[in-house]
Amino acid sequence: MPTWRDPEVAALQTAFAALALPPDAPRPPWSERRAGIDAMGAAVPPSESCVVEPMTLGGVAAEKIAPSNALADRTIFYLHGGGYCVGGCASHRTMVARMAEQAQATAFVIDYRLAPEHRFPAAHDDALAAWRAVLALGRDPAHTVFAGDSAGGGLSVACAVAARDAGLPLPAGLHLISPWVNLTNASPAYAAKAETDFIITQQGIDEFAEGYMGAGDRRDPKASSLFANLAGLPPMLIQVGSEEVLLSDSTQLAEAAGLAQVDVTLRIWPDMIHIWPFFAMLGASGRAIAESTAWIKARVG
Repeated sequence: MPTWRDPEVAALQTAFAALALPPDAPRPPWSERRAGIDAMGAAVPPSESCVVEPMTLGGVAAEKIAPSNALADRTIFYLHGGGYCVGGCASHRTMVARMAEQAQATAFVIDYRLAPEHRFPAAHDDALAAWRAVLALGRDPAHTVFAGDSAGGGLSVACAVAARDAGLPLPAGLHLISPWVNLTNASPAYAAKAETDFIITQQGIDEFAEGYMGAGDRRDPKASSLFANLAGLPPMLIQVGSEEVLLSDSTQLAEAAGLAQVDVTLRIWPDMIHIWPFFAMLGASGRAIAESTAWIKARVG
């Protein structure tokens, strides 16, 4: 087990190790895994100052999270992580509420359809339909950011590309947390960080990619937004941990976006793990959200 400079991360790894299955154990059904991540996200409830309202956007299930301090024209359009196979409003409600409250923004969390029941491009199509619906509500894209973690980070980029290609207004920025943008799952960090990433394993992420893509082309830009034409996208803030196997996804995305003349801020957090802002018990989670929401407020005014 690696030695962590952050004792809170060390404690989290110990907790994950206690729950880990043996490598040769049967894989739990998707229903069980979905219930697990939902319970993890709900361990800390959202602030009482946030009103949570279930809704649909373009036929897609969603939630509106409205903090009491939200400014009328400030919006976060949030796409959750979970490898396109798990996660949703229930798992990400608290993290998004924390972000929305600090950014003084109303958030819309999109509960896109999950694989393997709904394979590619279901999540991509749902995200774009929901963005059209948010625009139809009258939310100002100039005061809106897309945000997402892991698969939702990659989906945020792909949704922005699709909106650009469809002639739709783009948001003022893209906030990406540990984005998964290359579903071939082959980059230097997979080997370099295999011993320290206790959230993602090669076996696990390959299973997610198979669940979402099936026999589809994993380099399709709608799935692997690293390979998309990124020209004309709004500024990006990418936050990634130094100890995760998706580190190369972030560094390669930053380079690709930079080559396309996109304004990119890449923040590699030392000693941090995959989507650490999700884990409210980590002090670094609060610091990362403070950093990202300051960037969001600067982008949307």
